[in-house]
Amino acid sequence: MSGKINEEIISQLKSIVGDNNVITSPEEVGVYANDEYVCRQEGCQPEAVVRPGKVEEVSAVLKLASEYQLPVTPRGGGTGLAGGCVPIYGGVVLSFQRMNKFLELDRKNQVAVVESGLTLGEFIRQVEAHGFYFPPHPGDEGAMFGGMIATNAGGSRAVKYGGIRNYVRGLEVVLADGQVIHPGGKLIKNSSGYNLVNLFIGSEGTLGVITRAIIQVMSKPIFLRTMVIPFNSIEQAIDNVPLIFDRGILPMAVEFAGLDVISLSERHLNLNWPTHSGDMHLMIIVDAGSEDDLGKMTDEIADIVLENGALDVFVADTAAKQDEVLKIRSEIYEAIKKETVDILDTSVPRSEIAGHVRKIHEVAQKYGLWLPVFGHAGDGNVHTHLMKAKYENGQMVPINVEEIKDKLEKARQELFQDAASRGGVISGEHGIGLYKRNYFPLTIEAGQIDLMKKIKQAADPLGILNPGKIFL
Repeated sequence: MSGKINEEIISQLKSIVGDNNVITSPEEVGVYANDEYVCRQEGCQPEAVVRPGKVEEVSAVLKLASEYQLPVTPRGGGTGLAGGCVPIYGGVVLSFQRMNKFLELDRKNQVAVVESGLTLGEFIRQVEAHGFYFPPHPGDEGAMFGGMIATNAGGSRAVKYGGIRNYVRGLEVVLADGQVIHPGGKLIKNSSGYNLVNLFIGSEGTLGVITRAIIQVMSKPIFLRTMVIPFNSIEQAIDNVPLIFDRGILPMAVEFAGLDVISLSERHLNLNWPTHSGDMHLMIIVDAGSEDDLGKMTDEIADIVLENGALDVFVADTAAKQDEVLKIRSEIYEAIKKETVDILDTSVPRSEIAGHVRKIHEVAQKYGLWLPVFGHAGDGNVHTHLMKAKYENGQMVPINVEEIKDKLEKARQELFQDAASRGGVISGEHGIGLYKRNYFPLTIEAGQIDLMKKIKQAADPLGILNPGKIFL
């Protein structure tokens, strides 16, 4: 890349998308310089923010960017946690705020067609209004589909229903040179050459710009129940997870969280968790086609955990109670965000999650750190928070991050290496982006990274698409 945006380029951009959809003032473009990651990246102001309204405009912008070798950073809702939409080389931020339409609900094929700027929250409302259901829920309903697909977002329900990748049937993608392609479609089976749909999912905007998607939807589960199960220790809670699966039970979600962060989230939201006993809690969501089947499943889980260290079993059997429990769990990050330095997003085989969580506990004790941990126990995805605070008397007590900076880095390295030793990776659902690229080679072998770089070179020979992400 060698290009620099000048007045002539600004004029051409305005001719493509309209004067009001090209933003250049330092105050306004500053909003697009970061995502939700707590540590802000300095010096990442885009030179211009461009808001296209249709795919033809995206194509024209990328043709112009190729001509002048301008870096282009696609951006959805900005809800990411890995710096994936941070424009580290200036250039153009391509914002999809205007391409936010729910285009079609095809009942016969059980798919929806959406523009990439549609938010998760609006999609859920539209789908449910048509009597359907969309299982993946990465957390922040302000996330947009283009970004969720680009990072292969997951969420708590992936244990039974999978992540975003499992629901993308087809895509509309604009390549670096402006060419528009349409891999996939409203198909269930497709064995026609390389699976380009899966290639773009999780590519973080480095191979092409997603403008439209065909998304699988399904019939809504008739009966749901949420269980909260307290234990005295991390080890006890996590050790129960494989016992549940060994019985042939497949919950919708199996989440775990410490009482410390649950209590902080309660106070943050002014809501009430069902119990305050024990140090570590499992939250299990089950669904079934009948009340009887749901009851049998709930009873069997209760029998398993009570035989293996659970202090009690609490059942949220009304929609209001379920919503309250889910809200507290989903808002943990917001409750502790202020004192968070980094969020690790390790993913290990389900059989290894207990050992990995034990390692987190050991590392916290070794370095005298507070490392609150929660995540998706059912699919092996663990979120460990590196904190610039201690937890004392139910409160976060801030400490000078400079005093523990080296300890935090050692903890990060040890936990990434532990994940690697267990056949895991450093990111299960947040992506690599900017902030994890230094650690990428810890869990991905050199041959794979080399092949990824060759694919990147083939798709984007000028290196203009989201440069500086994933790879060093």
